[in-house]
Amino acid sequence: MRFLGNFVHAIDGLNDWIGRGVAWLVVPMVVITFLVATLRYGFSIGWVTMQESYMWLYGIMFMVGAGYTLLHGGHVRVDVIYRPASPRYKAWVDLFGSLFLLIPVVIMVFMYSYPYVVTSWKRLEGSHETGGLPGLFLYKSVILVFCVLMLLQGLSLAARSVLVLAGHKEFEINEEEHEGI
Repeated sequence: MRFLGNFVHAIDGLNDWIGRGVAWLVVPMVVITFLVATLRYGFSIGWVTMQESYMWLYGIMFMVGAGYTLLHGGHVRVDVIYRPASPRYKAWVDLFGSLFLLIPVVIMVFMYSYPYVVTSWKRLEGSHETGGLPGLFLYKSVILVFCVLMLLQGLSLAARSVLVLAGHKEFEINEEEHEGI
């Protein structure tokens, strides 16, 4: 059980650190979005590179931050049933959801995305828009990063659930943590 506890702490710490870091992408994303709107509607000037950059920043933030969101309970769930439930019930729901829903879907997304990303890397694919950003292959690689981080967080959630079911109260989900999302 000590191994599971260490695993949970390591993965939770990793996704928390990554999520807090990737949250800073909001700042350049907002600035660039403001500039695009101001230049386009105020001065009739537009650059595809700027438009793509804030879209790419949003995609990176969304995909890489998904593990952080799962860690802090920010994904959609039927809270009417889940929130007032006992810690053991929540652990069973999280264990079932992780093992039979989340993990298989993430593995399938990885399997189907991997050839797509590899092909993009072989071509060193860039934007399909004239004047767009180069390095589309790097952006597409974020799909695989998403899969790895979500898989790890799903395994951490399953391990946490096993620990709760085994009577380790320190691994029960703290509702106050989830309120901040």
